[in-house]
Amino acid sequence: MRKVLVINYSQTGQLTRIVNSIISPLQQSEQIELDYLTITPEKPYPFPWPFFKFFHIFPETVKMTPETIQPIAPNFIENADEYDLIILSYQVWFLSPSRPIASFLQSEQAKTLFKDKPVVTVIGCRGMWLNAQEKMKQLLKNLNANLVDNVALTDDCGAAFSFLATPLWMFTGRKKAYGWVPKAGVSDEDIEKSQRFGQAICQRLTQDESIIHSPMLTGLSAVRINEKLIASERVASHSFRIWSKILSTLGPQNSLRRSCGLTVYVLFLLTLILTVVPVSALIKKIIAPFTKKRIDAQKAYFAKPSGE
Repeated sequence: MRKVLVINYSQTGQLTRIVNSIISPLQQSEQIELDYLTITPEKPYPFPWPFFKFFHIFPETVKMTPETIQPIAPNFIENADEYDLIILSYQVWFLSPSRPIASFLQSEQAKTLFKDKPVVTVIGCRGMWLNAQEKMKQLLKNLNANLVDNVALTDDCGAAFSFLATPLWMFTGRKKAYGWVPKAGVSDEDIEKSQRFGQAICQRLTQDESIIHSPMLTGLSAVRINEKLIASERVASHSFRIWSKILSTLGPQNSLRRSCGLTVYVLFLLTLILTVVPVSALIKKIIAPFTKKRIDAQKAYFAKPSGE
């Protein structure tokens, strides 16, 4: 009998749907036993988000400052040596793993669970996940875990429309907030088709009892790298690091001084999106023929370990 641990935190419920689709073939196998662990922050996050509360957690999320989460049940730790695979799903907040997941991965309990374990990461997000996965790689490395595969499902409405559709979803709780706005989120079709990843994982687990060291999802389009977003993520990530330090210095969460700083930051962010982003996209399009080799190398790197 092979044993798999599924770890999940989903604020909107979308990531839970993705994970359930992926693990459905495993649930149907008589040779595989599943344990499901839901990460729960001690202070639950609201959904939909109040506007300023969403931005108040920005500095701590970017810096991956651990927060208090509810202790996991003792049986997960007791059974740690029995797990043949961990499927770890996470949302992307401010180009970083969501704070509850990042906090858990820095806990003593995670050290026990993840040590020497093969891990499949599963991402559901708007579209920009490369920087978050780089941070995730480091978190897993700190736990002596082995990242063998990565699945990234992104919003169906496209990068441009999602700049509007996704925030409206977060702040209203409705995927299609208004009739003139495209529906936000990963499409139902993509979620349903993600069962193919579970089928490949199931096949590898039941093939033999050997330890999983190499990718199982090669050739299944587990990720899609949008080369237009590589440079954008780099610029945004640099900006986020600077602003997270500034806002942390101004004051703690929910303080008046941080609120004032956040007002300036939100205005800065909107200006950046409306001016710098379109201009940089145009420049990238012009120089694309001269940077193709470098971009192809970047795409190959970010697509690892599963590949496009």
